[in-house]
Order: sequence, then C-alpha cells, then structure tokens
Amino acid sequence: MTAKPVKLPGPGHPISIVLNPQQVVVKVAGRVVAESREALTLSEAGYQPVQYIPRKDIDFTLLERSDHATYCPYKGDCTYYNVPIGGARSKNAAWSYEVPHPAVEPIEGYVAFYRDRVDLIE
Repeated sequence: MTAKPVKLPGPGHPISIVLNPQQVVVKVAGRVVAESREALTLSEAGYQPVQYIPRKDIDFTLLERSDHATYCPYKGDCTYYNVPIGGARSKNAAWSYEVPHPAVEPIEGYVAFYRDRVDLIE
C-alpha cells in the first residue's frame, strides 16, 4: 500500500487560519445547528474562505456521522456529517479533519459546513 502524500502550504498553495471576531451562525430547516464567536477562518489558495466552528458550539444532536471520507494532502483525512433535518440536500453537509496535518493543526476539534448544503452561514 502506498502512503498518502503530504504537502505543505507555501507560495504556490497558501493556507492561512485566523480567528474570526464575528459571531458565526449555521442554520438548517430553521434550526440553529452551530453558533460561535470562536470560529476560525481558513483561507486556502483560490478557494472561498471557510468557517471552522469549535465542536463545543455545534448541536451534534442535529448531525449524524456519515460513512463518507476523503483525503486532502494539505490537511489530512476528512470525516463528514449529515444534517438529517435538511433532507437530501444536507447529506455530507459538514466536515472535520479530526487529526489534521501539523501545518493546519489549529483546525483540530473544529467542523466546517458547505454553504450550499445548509440554509445559512452568517
């Protein structure tokens, strides 16, 4: 079996992680799934910035662990969560790097949500 590649952020693929001073709220089907004043904003290369929310600020009674998994050479193994109250649209709506690569270690213990799979991220 071949080892998974590990890449480091750099000038060709920058990644920055900063504390977001604003309140971040995630809603699905009228319910608050997450609400935090301690979110981290991860900006990566040419992608839109993503809000990573601490697990303690997420209502995990509204999420269920998915069997879907992916791998990012910059961040590591990724696990996913469905938000059943959102229906089929909210399948694999949230993701987490539970043991991220050292370069992005600040996102350990955080979860992010796809904007198009929830009703609102503000």
